[in-house]
Amino acid sequence: MMQRMEQLVDEFDPSSTASIFSTKNQQKLTDDYFFDSVERISFFFEEKAFGDDGKLKQPKQLSLNKVGHALHEIEPAFKKFSSSEKVSSLMHSLGYKRPVVMQSMYIFKQPGIGGEVVPHQDNSFLYTEPQTCTGLWLALEDANILNGCLWAIPGSHKNGLVRRFLRDKDGVKFDRPSPSYDQKDFVPIEVKAGSLVVIHGDLIHQSFENQSQKSRHAYSLHVVDTVGCKWAPENWIRRKVEPEPLFVS
Repeated sequence: MMQRMEQLVDEFDPSSTASIFSTKNQQKLTDDYFFDSVERISFFFEEKAFGDDGKLKQPKQLSLNKVGHALHEIEPAFKKFSSSEKVSSLMHSLGYKRPVVMQSMYIFKQPGIGGEVVPHQDNSFLYTEPQTCTGLWLALEDANILNGCLWAIPGSHKNGLVRRFLRDKDGVKFDRPSPSYDQKDFVPIEVKAGSLVVIHGDLIHQSFENQSQKSRHAYSLHVVDTVGCKWAPENWIRRKVEPEPLFVS
């Protein structure tokens, strides 16, 4: 997957888009490039990647925040992992009846400029009634405190969903402000490359800037069930084609 991503980035022409992905700045999220990425492979830059002149400050390879959101459908190397027996049996063991991958992301967490991801819950973005989102976060490189590993509040998944991320005719927004969290409550999730972190949809988690000289590549999937629950029409993801289930039980 890392080799294939290297090729995809090499082939990508940054002048074709300068869409910057930010979990802080809602306005940036509203452009069509973001919405269209649901069924495409799209490239999103770090906020700090551009100088005042609007040009990249360093090579594109070191400027990207992530690539998303349909790697699992379009790219064979990613599809192979995403629909593997390992992933399917994991979801089956968690009680899923007809799980589908709703989005996939290759996250770079670049040295020096890899931005923070503010505390959030995955169910906010991929809401079903009842809630069924599970995040699968595969470390492609070692992730530690210095290079921006995940942090989470243990047990926070038992306290319910705090807020939702909604799409309407004006774009996207959260339905309420974020609560303030005490950083003392978070614990680091340091993992070796090849480790899979399974994230409950209500778990409050975040990551900080990469302050090291090493990247922290990861591949993440978000899975929801499609039996016994309903996909919320006001979610940001609006697909033209129904996703293929991992299995039907």
